[in-house]
Amino acid sequence: MQSAMASVEENWQTKCSSISQRTKFVFNKELLSDVKFIVPVSSDKSEIESKEIPAHKFVLAISSPVFYAMFYGQMADARDSIELPDCEYESVLEFLRFLYSDEVQITGSNVMRVLYLAKKYLVPSLADKCSKFLGDNLGPSNVFSILPHAEKFEDKELENRCWEVIELNAAEAVTSNDFVTVERSQLKSVVKRDRLNIKEVELFKAVDRWAKDKCEKQGLAADGQAKRRIIGEEILKEKRFSLMSQMEFASFVIDSNILNVQEVGDMMKHYSKVLTSPLPFAQSPRVDVAKRCRRFTHFKQPGTNHEGPWSYVIGPLSGPDCLCLRVDKAINLLGVQHFGCKGGEYTVSTEVTDVTRGSSQVKTSGTYSCEKDMDHAYYGFDVLFTSPVILEPGNTYKIISNIEGPESWYGEQGRVVFETAGVGFTVSKSDHVYNNGTSATVGQFPGFLFHYFG
Repeated sequence: MQSAMASVEENWQTKCSSISQRTKFVFNKELLSDVKFIVPVSSDKSEIESKEIPAHKFVLAISSPVFYAMFYGQMADARDSIELPDCEYESVLEFLRFLYSDEVQITGSNVMRVLYLAKKYLVPSLADKCSKFLGDNLGPSNVFSILPHAEKFEDKELENRCWEVIELNAAEAVTSNDFVTVERSQLKSVVKRDRLNIKEVELFKAVDRWAKDKCEKQGLAADGQAKRRIIGEEILKEKRFSLMSQMEFASFVIDSNILNVQEVGDMMKHYSKVLTSPLPFAQSPRVDVAKRCRRFTHFKQPGTNHEGPWSYVIGPLSGPDCLCLRVDKAINLLGVQHFGCKGGEYTVSTEVTDVTRGSSQVKTSGTYSCEKDMDHAYYGFDVLFTSPVILEPGNTYKIISNIEGPESWYGEQGRVVFETAGVGFTVSKSDHVYNNGTSATVGQFPGFLFHYFG
C-alpha cells in the first residue's frame, strides 16, 4: 500500500477543485482504499479468472443504502475483500465509476449487467440511465432480450415501451434470434395480444419455431405432439387460425401436425361455411393493425337534403342498403361503417355474400350507438363481424345491411375505384331488390375495416 501511495502525485488534492474531482481521482486506485471487490473476468480459457477492483467504503456508503448497511450497519461486514461471483468485471467497473463520478459508459453489451447492479444496490439514478439507454436503443431485433429484464426489475415504463415495439414490429420481432429464448408466459402474452402487426400465419410459424427450439433443448423429437405439449393448450386456444386464409392454413398449420384431426376438420368446415359448432380457438381480429378505407368525399347531415333525408322505412316494400365490393389483393374484412345521427341508436343486421361463388360469408346483427367520426364531421358506427371475412381478389362480394333507426347522415360523390394501404377497391351498385338507395356514389357504407399485411 505504501509503494502505491508513494507513486501518487504529491499534493493531488490541491489540483482537484471539487469533491467530485477528488472522488473521481481515487476511483479504481489503491490510494486510501479499504475494500476490494473480487470479480470474474471474461476469458476464453476454461478455468475461471478473477480480478480485483479497489474501492472506498465511505464513497460507496454515501452512494448506496445497501453499501451503507453492509459497511456501517449493525451487521457490518468487516472483510476487506468481497467476492461478487454473479457479476462481471467490466460491468462492476462501470457501476463503480458512476458512484465515484456520476459518469458511466453504457453499451449494448454491458447495460443489462449494469442495470442489475443499479437495482441490487439501490442506485435509482443509474437505473434510470440504463432504462433510458435501453429505450433509446430498443428495436425489434433485441426487444425479446430486453423485455424479460424489464419485467424482472418491474420497470413498467420500459416494459410498456417493449410491448409497443413488439406490437408495431411483430413480424420482424418474432423472427429474431431472441424470440426462441422467451419463457412460455411471454409467448402467451404475445399470442393473446389484440394489437399485433403480423399476418396470423407468420405468428404461427414463429410459435412453431419456438416449440421446435424447446424440443431440441430438451432432447425431444420435434413432432406435433411434443410441440403441442410444450406450447400448451392455453396458448394454442388463443391462436386465431380463422384469421388465416384456407391456403395458409392448409400449407403451414396442417403440416405442423400440432392440431388433431378433429380440429383440422373443424377448421375446414369453417372455411366451407358448414361448421355447426363454435371453433375452439380465438377469433377476434387484432385491432391495432386494422386499416379503414373511406369512399366518400362529401357528406350530408339530416335536414339538409331538399329532396328528402336518408331514412329507413319499415314495411313490406322497404329494403336494405346494399353495395357490391371487389378487391385486387386478399384482405380480411373486419366490418363496415354506417352513417347515423348525433345521439342516434340503430338496429342493424349485416350479411356478406360471395356473389362469384354464390355462398354466404358472414351474418351479424346488433344495436349500435352513434359517435362522431374521428376524421370527419359526420356521426356513425362500426358493425364488426364476429369472425373476419376473407375477400379474395377477383371475386365480387355483396354487402347487405338492414337498418332500423332515425334519419341519418349519408355520403355523396363516392369514389368508385380507389386505393387504401396498398389495396385497390372497386365498388358498384347492387342489383338487390328494394335497395334503400345506396349506390357506388351515394348512400351508406362510408368505410370498410380490414387487415392487409402485404
